[in-house]
Amino acid sequence: MAEAAEREAKASSLRPTSVVDGVYDGIYHRLMSLDIAPGARIRIDVLARELGVSQTPIREALSRLEREGLVRKEHLIGYSAAPQWTRKQFEDLYAFRLLVEPEAARLAVINMTPEALAELETSAADMGHGDPPVDRNTRYSRFARADAQFHDAILKIAGNEIIRSTLSNQHVHLHIFRLMFHTRVTQEALEEHENLLAAFRSGEPQAAYDAMRIHVERSRDRLLSAFE
Repeated sequence: MAEAAEREAKASSLRPTSVVDGVYDGIYHRLMSLDIAPGARIRIDVLARELGVSQTPIREALSRLEREGLVRKEHLIGYSAAPQWTRKQFEDLYAFRLLVEPEAARLAVINMTPEALAELETSAADMGHGDPPVDRNTRYSRFARADAQFHDAILKIAGNEIIRSTLSNQHVHLHIFRLMFHTRVTQEALEEHENLLAAFRSGEPQAAYDAMRIHVERSRDRLLSAFE
């Protein structure tokens, strides 16, 4: 038993990262696009056949997705997609976001450096002008990841690690984008991000506070249709 575990650990260390990354991306896109429905059982053997790989990289990718909150693992049952949020969870989250993210944007202006601003602008540009996606599913899942990175960068600049870690641990953006898959969002969000950047460039803390408040409120209003 110990020898088998040692062989597996050694094989894992030698396995090309690109294989696991490719499997991760494939499952991630399916989860984000709801091709794997919220709460659905995830069969490792089925995924291995569909993706043309062994079960080991599937397990590694699912472990990573479990850490990110997109899948769950239960003893004797296995993996399943995380359940979709309820309307109450959604409303509680947005109430919290409106309490903390505008203040984080205000703090980010106070702590902003030219280098940090340049990184935010690059992040926003990548979101709007990245490589052309191969399909609609990939477009949304890529946007979700980039949007999460953009918001996290703002929280990092703000310097309040309690706010940053709390939102990160809730995997806010990943779940939000599962909700919005069938809504009209990317262009509106890009315009709101540009308003945020304009506020950061201005050096006005209140302008950043207001721009973030409006962005979060509009995001909430766009996504409410998912519960109707």
